[in-house]
Amino acid sequence: MLKNHIDVRLKHEKFIKRVCETNIVYGLESEEGFATSSSNDFEDEDGEPIGIICFWSEKALANSCIKNGWEEYKLAEISLSEFIENWCIGMDNDELLVGTNFDQNMFGFEIDPFDLILELVEELKTNKKELEFLKFENLADLEKQINDAIE
Repeated sequence: MLKNHIDVRLKHEKFIKRVCETNIVYGLESEEGFATSSSNDFEDEDGEPIGIICFWSEKALANSCIKNGWEEYKLAEISLSEFIENWCIGMDNDELLVGTNFDQNMFGFEIDPFDLILELVEELKTNKKELEFLKFENLADLEKQINDAIE
């Protein structure tokens, strides 16, 4: 089990690095919406698993999950700035988690959307890379507002 936990964490770190390099996040979309799962690790106040929307850093990883109930899903590309501004912030409002680089067996990293934003900001800052946002002036403004919201 420890090996699985380490593998999942490494896949998440790969997600962070890759999406910050390419500025693209991949999802799986159908007529009903984006591919979702239920948390293995987190429950709501009623003891029910929290919902997750799954995202991938590479087309091949996402495409490999188009099976087992997700056969009707198609690959969707999302820009990193849109992912942060619309998806992560919206998912926080909806009390959902982000799943990164899930595999065909539905194992992947589960993270709070605001925590993911802060990890992405840190990686972008490390690489001296800036994104253009509609709702934030720059990465520093985004980081400040997310930290303020968490406190």
